[in-house]
Amino acid sequence: MDRSIVASVKLGDGSIFHGQSAFQPAKFTHELLPLVLPGANLSDDSPAFTCKPEFLVVVDIKGKIVLCKGGGDISDIDKGAAVLKAGAAAMILMNAEFQRGTTAASAHLLPASHISFVDGSKIIDYIRRSNHPMASISFEGTRLGVSSPPAPAVASFSSLGGLSVRDTHILKPDVLGPGVNVLAAWHSPVGPSLESPIPGGAYFNMISGTSMATPHLSGVAALLKSAHPDWSPAAIRSAIMTTADIRSNDGQRIIFDGTLNETANVFAIGAGHVNASRAADPGLVYDLIPRDYVSYLCAFALDDEKLISGLVGDQVSCSNIPRISREQLNYPSIVVVLRKKTPIVAVNRTVTNVGEAGETYKVEVEAGGGLAVSVVPQTLKFSMVGEKQSFTVTFSKPGGATEFSSEEGILRWVSCKHVVKIPMSIIVDLLE
Repeated sequence: MDRSIVASVKLGDGSIFHGQSAFQPAKFTHELLPLVLPGANLSDDSPAFTCKPEFLVVVDIKGKIVLCKGGGDISDIDKGAAVLKAGAAAMILMNAEFQRGTTAASAHLLPASHISFVDGSKIIDYIRRSNHPMASISFEGTRLGVSSPPAPAVASFSSLGGLSVRDTHILKPDVLGPGVNVLAAWHSPVGPSLESPIPGGAYFNMISGTSMATPHLSGVAALLKSAHPDWSPAAIRSAIMTTADIRSNDGQRIIFDGTLNETANVFAIGAGHVNASRAADPGLVYDLIPRDYVSYLCAFALDDEKLISGLVGDQVSCSNIPRISREQLNYPSIVVVLRKKTPIVAVNRTVTNVGEAGETYKVEVEAGGGLAVSVVPQTLKFSMVGEKQSFTVTFSKPGGATEFSSEEGILRWVSCKHVVKIPMSIIVDLLE
């Protein structure tokens, strides 16, 4: 999300680190205060770093700024509560290593700044080499657009795919949605009540998680169904995926949050970040009907008709259903595995015109690793809305391929009005 609620940390040596906090006190001092790290002389994995109450009683933190590490069995808000109860003036909350650079604009109970693991590690180094470490926190309000870090970016907690792709031949995740520092109404007062203009406290909160991205995508799907009541669930998913953004607001490919240049791969972003307005007019969709899924399941589940019937909710007899190989499911992404015995794989897809009659599309392909990718036909011309046309994508292993590699690419159908793109994952495994 291209919004930061800034709380900047300035150290005694002049270094500045930009963190976040929804609590923006107007009267907090700008003066440098003593900076302390509980357990500073202990190892980096000491539980003292997480600011559990029992570790705060053995160090003098009154009137000081306390550095606490995320993680452990105590929430970020509870860390602040413990630090405040022990008499501290403020808290710097740094991510644990696994949390990387995704910071939360939480409504802390005291002046605080949530910073990345990398920045926190620099502050720890400063504390350990300084005889009198000092720091201040300045609260700078909300920054939007290009003044905040590149957005969208993949959060540290975002679900990643790839583990089962060789078996399912379905790329996951499908798409990214907004899920970091989402502002919404809350069931109880949040933050310091004395600082709230609302009597009794502020009934809103900043929440991060996949459970925030899910309602965003659900809302987009509902809007698309309202705009196109004849579209199937598969058509709605296709519209969302084929119009998703793969670049952030700085024009570069989407990266992992908190990194400078670590581009997120297809197992992190899927088709990209949802673009609701563009999804309403995708041009083409990769549609599916229930029978298509049953054909896929019969091939995937190896005739376990009891399992498939349970999934489908109806009695299934795989012997009466045409089989498709796993990569042939008409999904708006492509996954292929090139093996020693099958160095060439052809994948079929069918698109349905939901744009305009008379629209012509030409194919564009990007693929890494020296892969040979061909598409037939290279042009699709639709004479009417609702018309379906099919094409075949053929993948060949690159010359001099190593025993194993994982490549990715993008396939686009481009007209004068629409760009319909899908991600591709190509696994080269010459050990099989």
